[in-house]
Amino acid sequence: MNVVIVEDEDRTARQLERMLKKYDPAIQVLVQLPSVAEAVSWFGQHGNGQPSHPDLAFMDIHLEDGLVFSIFEQLRLTIPVIFTTAYDDYMVKAFKVNSIDYLLKPVDYDELTAALEKFRTLRLQTSHPDLSTLIALMQKPQDVRFKERFMVNVGTKIKSIETHQIAYFFSEEKATFLVTRDGQLWPVEYSLDQLIGLLDPKVFFRVNRQFLVARPAIQTIHVYSAAKLKLDLLPAARQDVFVSQSRITEFKDWLGR
Repeated sequence: MNVVIVEDEDRTARQLERMLKKYDPAIQVLVQLPSVAEAVSWFGQHGNGQPSHPDLAFMDIHLEDGLVFSIFEQLRLTIPVIFTTAYDDYMVKAFKVNSIDYLLKPVDYDELTAALEKFRTLRLQTSHPDLSTLIALMQKPQDVRFKERFMVNVGTKIKSIETHQIAYFFSEEKATFLVTRDGQLWPVEYSLDQLIGLLDPKVFFRVNRQFLVARPAIQTIHVYSAAKLKLDLLPAARQDVFVSQSRITEFKDWLGR
């Protein structure tokens, strides 16, 4: 079986590949695609009817340059899809519409196995997600409860940090940290990809692969060109923080809401 993984978190993609190999060592991961643009380009060359056409795709929802659904808006793909998402059950109902299955992150091996068995049962059929239903449900107001606090380890004790106290999250050397408004730094047991589904998108925005920032933490925005923005955060970050070029338009829209 040939598989494609559409995922912008390398660690998550590697973990998924290991579980796939555990399920069946014969599974071949053809490629990991971290963005909508790269996925559109790759599927355009290896899509329907091509010799290297994959049998199944695992697709994260939030990629580094937008939502995965825009791939289907640009290409007519009939490849079966198993979605992976950090979102809770209010989003999950949509993924049952014509897709093979969905998996909540972090992916559980038993749930992955069940999804693959379902795929094998339906292998002679094609499955194309109903994007109109999916996007409509995403845009519909929902009774959503975002994460209100994070528990962090302080020596032999556990400390509770309210979400409104957090200035930003960042990833470094395969670990994720939160920084509070008063400059305290603590490790958290979530990837940035998982945090996107836990935090209020009106308050937090992922500006690049390494940083997920709260609106009040942005002190100054430096415009170097139409395609380059640098942020001054409070408290100051350890490194320069730039908005990814692919996210600049979305970032400006977010600021203007």
